[in-house]
Amino acid sequence: MSDTPKEDMSFEVAMAELETVLGQLERGDVALDESIALYERGAALKARCEAKLKEAEEKVAAITLDGDGNPVGAKPIDAS
Repeated sequence: MSDTPKEDMSFEVAMAELETVLGQLERGDVALDESIALYERGAALKARCEAKLKEAEEKVAAITLDGDGNPVGAKPIDAS
């Protein structure tokens, strides 16, 4: 498990760690206490991925096209 706080992770990093966590849980070769910690981390990573996807969907939905198909009226992207 990464020590990086989930709030600082990009979608791709969170998804990669989530896949690792799921793999460990599916193998079943970890102790019960570690399984619980992995499950909790996985739930947090899943929530982070869902939040990042929702942000992306909102950005895409904010883009409108003019008569020529050019994007107009897009909200500025927050680069943070």
